[in-house]
Parts: sequence; C-alpha cells; structure tokens
Amino acid sequence: MPYLTSTGTARRSSGAEQLGFGVPGYAHPLLATAEWAELTRPGTPLHWAVLNVDNGPGSRPDPHCLEAAGRFRNARAPRGGEPPDTVRAAGGRLLGRLDLAHGRRPFTELLADARSFLEWYRVDGFYLDRCPVDRADLPAVRRLAGTLRAFLTDADGPLVLGHDTHPYPGYAEAADQLVTFRGAWSDYRWSQVAEWTAAYPPGRFAHFVHGVPRTHLEEAMRIARWQGAGTIFFTDRGGQSESGRGRGQSDPFAALPSYWDEIVSRIGLGISE
Repeated sequence: MPYLTSTGTARRSSGAEQLGFGVPGYAHPLLATAEWAELTRPGTPLHWAVLNVDNGPGSRPDPHCLEAAGRFRNARAPRGGEPPDTVRAAGGRLLGRLDLAHGRRPFTELLADARSFLEWYRVDGFYLDRCPVDRADLPAVRRLAGTLRAFLTDADGPLVLGHDTHPYPGYAEAADQLVTFRGAWSDYRWSQVAEWTAAYPPGRFAHFVHGVPRTHLEEAMRIARWQGAGTIFFTDRGGQSESGRGRGQSDPFAALPSYWDEIVSRIGLGISE
C-alpha cells in the first residue's frame, strides 16, 4: 500500500508509540451529552478536545458550554497530592475553535473570538480551523500564532493548525501540532505522507478519519504510526459537514464512533509521552 512506500527516510513503524485522541469538535453539549461526558472519564487517552459553540465562541456565554467546560477543568483538578502536570496530561486540554476561513477572516475578528473563548470558557489553547496551507499565507499565520501565545496564561497552552492536508513545511514551526489529514477512510488507506514530516516527532501531527470500519481499526492505527501521527480520531460514521464543523450530528466527528470503548482499549488507558 502507498503508506508503506519508502520515502528514503525511516518512519516510526514499530507501533510502540502511544497514540492519543484529538477531538475536532463534538456537537453542542445538549446534543452530545454522552460525548462530552466521555471527555472527563478517567483514563481516556485524550490529548485535546475542541470547543465550538457557534462557529466560534458565539455572541454571548452559552450556559451549557460553560457547564461542559467547567466539568472538563474539574476532571483535571489535582486530587490526593497528585502533581498537576500528571493530571493535566491524563485529562487533555480544551481548545477554542477559531475559523481562519483559509486566510480570509480579519486578524481583529480572530483576536476578538480568542478573547471571548479565554474570558468565558477559560480554554487552554486554540484550534485554528480551515488554516491556510500555502507559503504566502505563512507570515499571517505566524503573526496570529504569536499573538495568541501572548494571550494564554499557560505558556504551554497548545496551538493546533487545522490544515487537513500537508501544508508548506514552514507551518510546522508556527504551532505545536498540525492536522495533516482529515477525510474518508477510502482516501486515508491509500494516502502518502510528505517527506518533510519525517524530521518531526509524532506528537506534531494529527489525523482525523471518518468511515473507518471496525475491522480496519488496526490497519488505520498502523497507518497513523507509520506516517508519524501521534493524535488521532477515527470513526465509523460517514458524511462531512464543511460549513458547520462540530455543530450537529451531520458532522462525522460530532459524535462517538460505535466502537469507542474498543478503540480506547486498543490505544490503552493513560498517555505515555
């Protein structure tokens, strides 16, 4: 298969690396009660989850999203003398979704959304969805990323760029993680990784794949490891909703896959960094 084609650079193919989940955006907590509850279940190997209230933070604080964000934070609170870093690593981080509209949204609008996410929902970092991929847009994305880092009270708060494909290599230095695949299993199983990604550890890349049959979970995880992805979300749900990511059940990533418990057990409880 193409993902096994040699690029001249050794890939991480041993399968020893610990995968974890990135949740690109569950539906509103009223529609996805079980999904948001799973984010706080102890031992779930969660790296981060995206909060998308209404294509961003919305025009005012949403009480249901405030409650969900509060439960998320409380699940990570240190207990019994546990080190805060250990709890945080096990519980994942909450990211506010900023829609870059492929570089078309004004800088000031994006900063206003970021401030609202921080003030209302106390997010840990940001997910820059529909991020540009071309070299010409890199300076603007770097400027935005630098300003967002200055906003964050936690210097380690993650910034994730949602390219959904391999961007110009310089983007890898602009954020903590890049989403380099988002799409259907029929495309993912024949996908090829960009050679430049081999210079980075698997923690720098994320893959989101829908329509993955239960019988192909092991193959899908093998592809992710081979291509250097450390963060994944696989689901057997199909379909795509580009205009309203994470807003309703029409988005394949808005709800739990039918094999959620199985994939959690396959990845293993806890995260090994």
